[in-house]
Amino acid sequence: MKKRTFYTELAYVFGIISLVFGVTFMERADFGLSMVVAPAYVLHRYISTLPGMEWFSFGVAEYTLQLFLVIVLMIVVRKFRISYFFSFVTAVLYGYLLDLVMWLTPTVASENIALRIVFFVLGELFCTLGVSLVLHTYIPPEAYELFVAEVSKRFHLSTGRVKWVYDITSCIVAVALSFIFFGFGVFVGVKWGTVLCAVINGLIISAMIKWEDKIFDFKDGLKWRRFFEK
Repeated sequence: MKKRTFYTELAYVFGIISLVFGVTFMERADFGLSMVVAPAYVLHRYISTLPGMEWFSFGVAEYTLQLFLVIVLMIVVRKFRISYFFSFVTAVLYGYLLDLVMWLTPTVASENIALRIVFFVLGELFCTLGVSLVLHTYIPPEAYELFVAEVSKRFHLSTGRVKWVYDITSCIVAVALSFIFFGFGVFVGVKWGTVLCAVINGLIISAMIKWEDKIFDFKDGLKWRRFFEK
């Protein structure tokens, strides 16, 4: 079967959009978010309740935390690359889209378990699809993925191991922030769905990448790759 051309720039666009819808659906399901975005969600839930801080949306929390992560990355690897800046640009774009889709998507009553399950499944599929598409592009991803890739490269470590440590650290941070802000034993953003995502995400993403590579030939449509690799 002849493969169809899929431009890597479109993979970036569709990947970000897919991630936005995935995170939104999972937030509405309220079964727990992925470990990666959970810390930003906890910060949003707490800070937005403070006087005069209603503007601190989930999207704002996302790119604020990612800016901090980029700064930490530059300190750790002791250098600056143009891709670091554009990773933050990606985070801002993602944050604005997330707030828009969150605003457009209705909330789900906690007792409507069936609809919440549907939202959770859709969210998981959209999130994993988004990651699989972003991995096919050269445009800098969000700071979460960039941090793992750059630290692995700088210290010659296994990407899988660094990713595992990063995810576990994010989960611990989210739980700690939840306890500090909302009380010991109160889990905000981190629930059984978070654990399930940690177990199955890697398998689903790998399967999606294999499927995409079978039917698509990913090619650059623009001559921007060298610029982003500086």
